[in-house]
Amino acid sequence: MCNLYSITRSQDAMRQVFDVVEDRAGNVPPMPEVYPDYRAPIVRSVPEGRELALGRWGMPTPPRALRGKKTDRGVTNLRNTRSPHWRRWLGPECRCLVPFDRFAEPDVNTSPRRNVWFELPEGVQGAFAGVWTRWTSVRKLKDGETTDELFGFLTTEANREVGAVHPKAMPVILRTPEEWETWLTAPWPEAAHLQRPLPGETLKIVG
Repeated sequence: MCNLYSITRSQDAMRQVFDVVEDRAGNVPPMPEVYPDYRAPIVRSVPEGRELALGRWGMPTPPRALRGKKTDRGVTNLRNTRSPHWRRWLGPECRCLVPFDRFAEPDVNTSPRRNVWFELPEGVQGAFAGVWTRWTSVRKLKDGETTDELFGFLTTEANREVGAVHPKAMPVILRTPEEWETWLTAPWPEAAHLQRPLPGETLKIVG
């Protein structure tokens, strides 16, 4: 699963590329390494258009997986969209775009496993197909119960490049304004078609 990505594009560039009309993210510095539970930019729909906000990476964990645990560290990657736990957040009101420059997958062919980074061709802005929610939980014992805006993103089968190092899965990546609009606004049967791997030779390995 993808538990590390990068977004170093400037905040102003993100506003322009994703046609943002409202910015609630505050001051967002370049983030060369985004790990689970970090706060990172997301783009979502509001009545006026689209807004840029910050979300905490990790959606609520299914209750059965929390039995006996005192904290919920969150689920970063979502795959089974037929699960009742995830279906509640698949409507347009809970979908978002997660901007990224590159993402890492652990190489199953190395020991210890090293991260391999992937990116789209130069000049192409990618976004993961994300979901978000506002949720109250205990993420860390020292913080106690907090209410946060959480996000995660969908995964799918690995394509040729990712599959060579991590055959289990890859993030669902959206590359065009048309795909972004479909993900943010379309009924689920239409938006669900975007949960597919990228064609081969689309991504390049950068490290």
